[in-house]
Amino acid sequence: MQNSLNTRSMIFTLYGDYIRHYGNEIWIGSLIRLLEEFGHNEQAVRAAISRMNKQGWIVSRKQGNKSYYYLTPRGVRRMDEAAKRIFKLQPDEWDQTWYMFTYTIPEEKRSIRDELRKELVWSGFGLLANSFWISPNNQREQIQQMLEKYEIGDYVHYFTATYDGPNECAKLVNECWDLQATNEKYDRFIKIYSEKYVIDKTKIENGEMTDGECFVERTKLVHEYRKFLFVDPGLPQELLPDNWLGNYAASLFSDYYRTLAVPSSRFFETIYQEGNTVKKDKAYNALNHPLINEL
Repeated sequence: MQNSLNTRSMIFTLYGDYIRHYGNEIWIGSLIRLLEEFGHNEQAVRAAISRMNKQGWIVSRKQGNKSYYYLTPRGVRRMDEAAKRIFKLQPDEWDQTWYMFTYTIPEEKRSIRDELRKELVWSGFGLLANSFWISPNNQREQIQQMLEKYEIGDYVHYFTATYDGPNECAKLVNECWDLQATNEKYDRFIKIYSEKYVIDKTKIENGEMTDGECFVERTKLVHEYRKFLFVDPGLPQELLPDNWLGNYAASLFSDYYRTLAVPSSRFFETIYQEGNTVKKDKAYNALNHPLINEL
């Protein structure tokens, strides 16, 4: 049986890249059928869905003897934030402002610490000193959500600043993030997916790749690429090393995604409509993802 955590991660990918744009909910039977394409069985899917429900990412509703699952407002916010970062081709311009966040969580709330650290890393913060995190990106909204989620307003301080030395910002960046390790991950991604892109593009052009195969490859592509959300802080161009490969990887991702978009969406709709009324967003089609125009 597939590891339920892996199954859960794949479900997040499906919600973010497909289900979010089709009425935001899906019949469990359709979800099970879609996950079968990746070797996940019914037991693993149901276990992962149950866990996501307990964690507050999704909720369920019954219609007759069918169970449907849809994203909570918290889940929608996370999917939207992830999509903005996944489909961003170039880093934002920087206004030289640093956003700083520090906390002193009491011992009786120590269980919150690990979760808070994960949230900060996912949002792109870097650890400068013990319980002292910084980011060059505007993080006001993310911080407010964390304060409300964990009820830690009495234990944190949040402020902005400029860096006046005595060293260059590059030294500050190197102390907070391991960009070399991230760049090596981008290098591996580029080497693997450059070859796959050429092969699949040729197959599609020659009619040698089914819609189901395109669905699998697009989902795997997004699934692998979104892992960079956990290791790439999304720094402004001014703070990135000269040999940074993130921009090239983003361009490769966009080209490959576009190539797979139409046939993979056809397959998804075929499975989805077996147990759902198709409520595709009016603004959405395979080549008009709400953010794909940035690609």
